[in-house]
Amino acid sequence: MTRILVVDDEPQTVKDLQFNLQADRYTVDIAADGRQALVEAIGNPPDAVILDLGMPQIEGHRVIQALRAWSQVPIIVLSTRSDADDKVAVLDAGADDYVTKPFAMKELLARLRAVLRRRPTEEPSRTVVHIGEWTIDLNSSTVRRAGADGDRLRLTPTEWSILEMLLRHPPGELVTSRQILRHVWGPGTENKTHYLRIYFASLRRKLEPDPASPRHLLTEPGMGYRFEP
Repeated sequence: MTRILVVDDEPQTVKDLQFNLQADRYTVDIAADGRQALVEAIGNPPDAVILDLGMPQIEGHRVIQALRAWSQVPIIVLSTRSDADDKVAVLDAGADDYVTKPFAMKELLARLRAVLRRRPTEEPSRTVVHIGEWTIDLNSSTVRRAGADGDRLRLTPTEWSILEMLLRHPPGELVTSRQILRHVWGPGTENKTHYLRIYFASLRRKLEPDPASPRHLLTEPGMGYRFEP
């Protein structure tokens, strides 16, 4: 059975999570503070972690950083903080998703299923990706219209750097604006989000069947971008 580690110091939240997770046939381990969470994760590695940020002993951000030092286990953060900057900081630290308290249990369970589907251990290495009528070969750095004799699409070096970074992540995974900006333009550019608006608009014009209603290159306002097949 899939094992979920719940890290929260609010007894009622833990009780609700445990009941609903077990009803969905997950095995549930509980940790009431950050230190215990790391001990549990090392001794009995979970398939996913649901983590409250405001934890005693070791707070949530440090738990994420410690886990990421040796594990790619999916992490869903729970927090009462709804500010976009807080969300981005947590995702940059290595979390896979962020759910604001109070939350709908059905939504949390759906997000859990989503991160479990795209676990790195289950995600094959992709070299070819399809967006609309275009075939993107990540090894040869080419974009061609589908078909043996398809026309080649020219991307600028910056467009390619952005697109490649997004496509190297598992489908559906959020890539934060700060991650992309650091990767493409270097440290110190993390707040230049207008760069990304311009370049993603250009990529959608070139790749999306309907650039005004994109299906593949999606924006998460205030947070970042996702690729959906």
